Amino acid sequence: MRLDQLARDLASSELVGDPGTEIASLAFDNRKVTPGALFFCVRGLSSDGHDFASAAVEAGASALVAERRLDLDVPQVIVEDSRAAMAPIAATFNGDPTRDMKVAGVTGTNGKTTTAFLLRDILEHAGIPSGLMGTVKQIVGGEEEEVVRTTPEAIDLQASFRRMLDAGDEACVMEVSSHAMVMHRADSIDFDVAVFTNLTQDHLDFHEDMEDYFQAKRLLFAAGPGAAVVNVDDEYGRRLAAEFDCLTYSAEGSPADFSAVDVGFDASGAAFTVQSEYGDLPVRTGLPGSFNVANALAALAAGIALGVDPDEAVAGLAGAGRVPGRFEPIDEGQDFAVLVDYAHTPDSVENVLRAARGLTTGRVISIVGAGGDRDRAKRPLMGRAGAELSDLTVITSDNPRSEDPAAIIEDVLAGIEDRSSVFVEEDRDQAIGLAIREARPGDTVVIAGKGHEQGQEFENGRKIPFDDRDVARRHLRELAGKPA
Repeated sequence: MRLDQLARDLASSELVGDPGTEIASLAFDNRKVTPGALFFCVRGLSSDGHDFASAAVEAGASALVAERRLDLDVPQVIVEDSRAAMAPIAATFNGDPTRDMKVAGVTGTNGKTTTAFLLRDILEHAGIPSGLMGTVKQIVGGEEEEVVRTTPEAIDLQASFRRMLDAGDEACVMEVSSHAMVMHRADSIDFDVAVFTNLTQDHLDFHEDMEDYFQAKRLLFAAGPGAAVVNVDDEYGRRLAAEFDCLTYSAEGSPADFSAVDVGFDASGAAFTVQSEYGDLPVRTGLPGSFNVANALAALAAGIALGVDPDEAVAGLAGAGRVPGRFEPIDEGQDFAVLVDYAHTPDSVENVLRAARGLTTGRVISIVGAGGDRDRAKRPLMGRAGAELSDLTVITSDNPRSEDPAAIIEDVLAGIEDRSSVFVEEDRDQAIGLAIREARPGDTVVIAGKGHEQGQEFENGRKIPFDDRDVARRHLRELAGKPA
């Protein structure tokens, strides 16, 4: 595609050089430049893409997108923000794929992944082949792919939409992070529905405060999606509902378009009735916990907003599978329950422990940690939630990254007044083994923090293989005297 065709929708841009230059690919990492590429000089937190422009040209880049003219003999599109230019150019380069498919964007602190999985199951049940983009995995044309971040960079995002469309997908459900909104990754997407699950403390290492965090989420709704679905049990959701035309949902008795009543739980999931303009809809899901009732309501409302018949949407929820690493049971024949969950915020830790309490006849034993190089203010709040809602708590490492694991643990412990039922074990593998050995018949062990993750991150980017589920299974087998 010609360079001037790609740049035609950019505001406040200047094209220097041959406008007819043919572009074969797009790149923002000079190490991934191929001949004929358009290279975006993007400023990051620790590096500036302008410094790598010459390397990109040497690798074959035929043109640049930059924020200032560079002394390089290739055409250049000069823009105010190279990162913001990526999305519209990537959308044009790939034929604006989201214009030809249904796209649902799910945002919020907690519940994004589960809601996205449930909504995709609803769409698939209704006969709408659907892709998925999120924290756990990406699905393109029914094939699963690994992911690096919740919402990919715009170049990768638009290319994935194109592949979905070419593979026969008619819709895509994607998680949309606050980082993605602020960093323009989700620009130029034609969202048919936007979903807001909740907003609780997280990412305050990136956002100035909770208001700044909310304003980042709000961008998704201010962009004018075809429809909006909002949780009005959440104070920030109520703010969105007051400002935008929304379908609302409530799992806690708030006035809403979709309200859950007569909620009941058992080991196999939840059953409840949804009161709506479509009448009373009896819902059964395989996901226990009141937070999953809210997730199911969000998916149900979004599915209906996308044109799925309400009864079909209910049937899709009933047949939906469990989400990897989200309240996932680990069963090796033991006489107590073991659950692995991605809970890594104070609110999510509280939610999973309350749900576990409602399902156990014995004690709740929790394993809680906090990630390094992330929001430090939430650490004592997580420790407090773990200790107050568990009979026994093991405080351990999560992904310490560049920080001292012992220092992170001290931050978590700072929120716990009564430590009489608290163990500290820095080694996460040993911490899981400790909790499992302490369990008695009827107890429930909740391993919180990493969920589906298959590695543990340490200093200088070092990552070792580590999956809470596999570690738990090994310790359970050892306890039972089985081969590990």
